[in-house]
Amino acid sequence: MEGKVKTGIPGLDAMLFGGIPDRDQVLLAGGPGAGKTLLGFEYLYRNALMGESGILFALEEDTRSVMNNVKAAFPELKDMDSLIRQKKITVNSEAAMGLFDDAQNPEYNFGRFISEMEGDITASGATRIVLDTVSLLDVLISNKVAFRKASLSMIKDLKRMGVTSLLIAQLDDPDRNRLRFKPEYFMFDGIIIMYQTEEEQKRMPALEIIKMRGSKHSFVTAPYDISPSGFRVIAAEDITSAFG
Repeated sequence: MEGKVKTGIPGLDAMLFGGIPDRDQVLLAGGPGAGKTLLGFEYLYRNALMGESGILFALEEDTRSVMNNVKAAFPELKDMDSLIRQKKITVNSEAAMGLFDDAQNPEYNFGRFISEMEGDITASGATRIVLDTVSLLDVLISNKVAFRKASLSMIKDLKRMGVTSLLIAQLDDPDRNRLRFKPEYFMFDGIIIMYQTEEEQKRMPALEIIKMRGSKHSFVTAPYDISPSGFRVIAAEDITSAFG
């Protein structure tokens, strides 16, 4: 669909009415163990198969740890190593190494990180980006006004570079009934939430699109599962056949 970037994830693109609007910066938030990093990586993987290069900027884990986790979760994604060798997918943990070098100048550290990120994007020609996680940047810049200003600058820079991004954030509480949105979440073009719902006294992982600026999207809360071959979001049109 023109103007849309497919995630390639079954069910999710249906909920997005074709995909993420091109050049949008989308927040992907969830609790521990929700699969945020895995979903971000699969977004890059599926787009790499479609010919688009991508980078996962890992702020909290090194490249080896990220890849070990992804390979353990997705053993059936057979083209993974080949796409990495071709540099269609890059996992970069080096850009974040200096984030806490100078505790007295967090804004400078943040600016240096953004410059490193921009340089890597330009050099690789990447059009798909995952940043894991923006929650670390919130810790880095404790002043909320400064953090929002820096985040807005980052969003504008990514948009200027023509990339379509998933920016991962940690939810304090994964329970939908206790969900609270931080004001800064609404700086992003879109918001996708991964959390736990109660289903017949069982906790079920579910996904909801809260916002997708200027684009139609489903408002249904849809369960998802993670298999060796990747994510599957059971979108509205699939729920009847899956559970009926």
